[in-house]
Amino acid sequence: MPLQVVVTRDFKHMSEVAAETVKKNIIQTLRKQKEFVLGLATGSSPTGLYKHLAKAVNAGEFDSTRIRSFNLDEYVGLPGENAQQRVMHPESYCYFMIREFFGLLTKKFVETSVPYGSLIDQKQLMREFKAHPEDWREVGTDAGRSIVIKAKSASEYLAWVRKAILDGYARKIKKAGGIDLQIIGVGGRGHVAFHESGIPFKGSKVMLVKLDDNTVANAVADGHFPSKKESPRYAVTMGAELVYEAKTVILLASGERKVGPVAESLLGDPTPDVPISYGQKYAEKGGNMVYVVDKIVGQELIANKKGLKQKGMTIKDLS
Repeated sequence: MPLQVVVTRDFKHMSEVAAETVKKNIIQTLRKQKEFVLGLATGSSPTGLYKHLAKAVNAGEFDSTRIRSFNLDEYVGLPGENAQQRVMHPESYCYFMIREFFGLLTKKFVETSVPYGSLIDQKQLMREFKAHPEDWREVGTDAGRSIVIKAKSASEYLAWVRKAILDGYARKIKKAGGIDLQIIGVGGRGHVAFHESGIPFKGSKVMLVKLDDNTVANAVADGHFPSKKESPRYAVTMGAELVYEAKTVILLASGERKVGPVAESLLGDPTPDVPISYGQKYAEKGGNMVYVVDKIVGQELIANKKGLKQKGMTIKDLS
């Protein structure tokens, strides 16, 4: 299936076009199967889309009680004395989803799931890493690293993290039948969720990721956390390998910061340096990959329309 790029006028138009695409997919799929499994992202990119989808649900355009959702990622190490406080911290992705989407629905989804990062005690995790260095290793070529925990760990806590937190989330998605449609945004260096630049594609189902110092510093600079001490150092995330197992993937991108990563992901070869470039491999294998971008991001793609066409991609300019 060819990778499709849709260029829209601005954020508002991008949100409308993406929401219509998602809505049609849900309605068509629910005619054929009992439930729809929807993959969700956080960040500013999907917020407009979520408002449109909530309006469609509340207007009765499709049955939200037949939808099961899975989010891409969640922090480890949010401030709080226990898991309940951490999951309801205003910077948790669970809190974000309630505020931006779930709380807007008059009829709730049958079930919503966010990776179980809030169950991990970051201080204990770091103590276990120090006490059992033979149980884990860091993987990646850049500052953000995937923490690979051995299948048979001497540390009971690390064994629990691998089995219950990481593998457990992947199992839950599989048990639901896999994701029908996954919504994703774009990180500043082309990362998807917390699958950061340089983390290999292979073995990237659900990962524990050590955040690079730049990510932590930016979280403080952007006002999400008062200091580095209170900013999470780890996250649990779906990796590219799992994200692109969905039947359809819709990528949203708007604004100057996204121009470079989006162009690299389509005009260059697939590389872990730009994790969203995995979308090329996904489309080649028959996946339904759709980029919905604003005209700022789309300018460079339109200028290289010939190159995209040579790679079997299509571009639709609605701007």
